[in-house]
This record gives sequence, structure tokens and C-alpha cells, in this order.
Amino acid sequence: MANTAMNDSMSIDIYFDYLCPYVYRASMWLARVKEEMGAKLTINWKYFSLEQVNNDQGPKWKIWEQPEDYPSRGLRAFQAAEAARRQSEAFFESFHFALLKARHEQERDIADMNTLTQVAESAGLEMAKFQKDMKNRRLLKRLAEDHTFAVKLGVFGTPTIVFPGGQALFVKLPRIPPSEESLSFFTEVYHLAIQRHYLQELKRPQPPAAR
Repeated sequence: MANTAMNDSMSIDIYFDYLCPYVYRASMWLARVKEEMGAKLTINWKYFSLEQVNNDQGPKWKIWEQPEDYPSRGLRAFQAAEAARRQSEAFFESFHFALLKARHEQERDIADMNTLTQVAESAGLEMAKFQKDMKNRRLLKRLAEDHTFAVKLGVFGTPTIVFPGGQALFVKLPRIPPSEESLSFFTEVYHLAIQRHYLQELKRPQPPAAR
């Protein structure tokens, strides 16, 4: 068990919302881990809406059922990501990282269709198909399915990593780990999730000046 993350193939699910800065940092970290592990690591990006979790309308209200003109901060980003996925997983990943950088490095509005279109172009998507899919509200079905399943797993925030066997951890990073520590940190997180079932929460206190 101790060497599984290093030597064996593994598939992990990551529940994310493009609005979340912790998702951005975790994504950049895991991109480096993927570079080191190569084909041994499969990352499945799963949608989880923070707007849905934090809504004050009650449990029957669903963000993905709201009309097209609903002023959502993140719904279009999910639909755009799924439109990219329709072209290929490679296009999805290219769009995924480009959109995170647009939101968290360039501070662009990812609810703006112009932003989504420009990011799609930079990611190399076939634009006629992308624009057509952005009019297809059925693409939000994937968000509904991912989010609903995540809730059954007990997911409450992003990013949450689900390791083989269903063991999950919410990972909150104030900064991206150093490149040289990316894989070793991933291995430590993996073993914490898999081997320490009795640990529910581990949180570093922050002095008032650091908040």
C-alpha cells in the first residue's frame, strides 16, 4: 500500500468550481503531479456548484434549472467546460486550465460570454461547434449528475479529491506547492486519505493578522 501512489496506476475524481481559488491552486499542483506520473495517473474533473451549495432558496432549488437569464456567476463556465469536453478530453483539459487562469490570474469575468469565447479560442476549440453547444442547455445535465452524486459522497466544498476506494479529502491550499514537492505532497495526501480513516478534519489555525 505504501508505494501505490508512486508505482501503480490510479484514477482520482476531483470536484471543482471555476469560481474557487483553491481549485485553481490545486489544479496547478495536480497538473505538475500528472506531468511526473504520466499515464499512471488519471484525473477525472467533476462539476460541483458552490452557488448550489450556498443558495438560500432551499434544497429543492437547483442552479442548473434556472432560466438562461439567471444572474449566475459560474453556471455558464460549467456549460462551456462541457461544450469543450464534447470536442475531446484533450480540448476539455486545455479549456479547463485556460479558464482557471483567466479567472484567477487575469481576474476576468467567467460569466461573460466574451471571456468564455476568447478562452475557447485560445484553447484551440472548433468555434462553430462551441458556440452551438453554448446554446444547448442540456449540457447542464452533466453538472446536475456530478453535483448530485457528490452530495451523496458528502462533498461540501471544492476542491475535493476522491481517491480509489471512495476515500475523499477536501484540500485547501493558500498557495501552490513548490514544483519539487508536487509529487511527494500528493503521495502524502493520498496516504492520509487511504490509511487514516479515523481522521475527519485537520486544520491549521490562522492568527488574525494572517487572515
